[in-house]
Amino acid sequence: MNVIGLMSGTSADGVDAALVEIRGTPADLRVREIAFLTQPYDDATRTAVLDLCRPDAPLLALGRVHVLLGHRFAEAALAVIAQSGVETTAVDFIGSHGQTVYHAPGGDLPFTLQIGDPAVIAARTGIPTVADFRAADVAAGGQGAPLVPYPDWLMWHHSTRTRALQNIGGIANVTYLPSGGGPESVIAFDTGPGNVLIDAIAVRASNGASRYDRNGTLAAQGEVDETLLSHLLDHSYLQQPPPKSTGRETFGAVFAADLWRQAEASGLSPAGLAATLTAFTAASIADAYRCWLPILPDEVFLCGGGADNPVLVRMIREYLARAFGGAVPVVRHYDETGYSSAAKEAVAFAILAYETWHGRPGNLPQVTGAARHAVLGKITPSANYRQPVTGGSL
Repeated sequence: MNVIGLMSGTSADGVDAALVEIRGTPADLRVREIAFLTQPYDDATRTAVLDLCRPDAPLLALGRVHVLLGHRFAEAALAVIAQSGVETTAVDFIGSHGQTVYHAPGGDLPFTLQIGDPAVIAARTGIPTVADFRAADVAAGGQGAPLVPYPDWLMWHHSTRTRALQNIGGIANVTYLPSGGGPESVIAFDTGPGNVLIDAIAVRASNGASRYDRNGTLAAQGEVDETLLSHLLDHSYLQQPPPKSTGRETFGAVFAADLWRQAEASGLSPAGLAATLTAFTAASIADAYRCWLPILPDEVFLCGGGADNPVLVRMIREYLARAFGGAVPVVRHYDETGYSSAAKEAVAFAILAYETWHGRPGNLPQVTGAARHAVLGKITPSANYRQPVTGGSL
């Protein structure tokens, strides 16, 4: 085999690259160097690298949390195995999405960063772990998101019914499945904020006692500020056609803090602001359907935390009716399918890991904007590396 090795050392002078030919097996391994070069770093790159090596640099915290979350993910995997009664040795592999800490798929060096060290997960559980799913799509020119639409299509495409699966997590996203369509017909994108802004206001209004607006109680006590809502619906992200994705970088703490200050200055109560932001989520979903979906779906399945907020669900029905001239699809909770809304995205990444394990692509280029299909993720071996397992072998 011809293999390239890449290395940048402590001096951070540049990248060493060696192309070698490797033959045989231990203890009769033969290595022949074919070519070698060093690509020096420019001054700006070297400075950027060295700045990250300071003890007080944010990298130290990032590295520690990366490992910490690896342990937490491993503990969750072991707990669900214990709950199931299945032997650990019967689990073939784990698919871990990780925790997104920054999503920046645009610009000259697009990236998306998910942490939660898969090496820790594999070491703690003894199970091979597939992780870092989004990077391959970004490397292919895509947004790296959303990735759940392919599992959605695998599970929920229908020969006669057009369906939409509307997730309302921190960010809201839709998967549109045309009746009788293949995976190439799927439309999916982030519709805008989900619970992230509502949650932020609930935290502020309760002085930290509540992490979210349970059952929409706070929003139910307020009135929607139509002027503010109209302004919010003019946000540039909402006008952007798919493929698109967003996150806390756009609709996060800074955005929420600005809205809180505006509300205080204008005399809008916390309940009124919560009601307006709940309407913002609902209206942005309805507007996204009107603008970017070919036809109104026959069925909409709501999932994520927002599906359990009755005020938000009511508003979604109301704004869909406004957007489509009174026509309203059947809007159901995802739990009505017999599957758990809470588990939906974890299940999706188990499916994506299954596809990776078998060398099959997991992205939909028309959804993410990637130039091509890509096998997603990276496989981290465990102690049983190279041993046969039920689903295949590493």
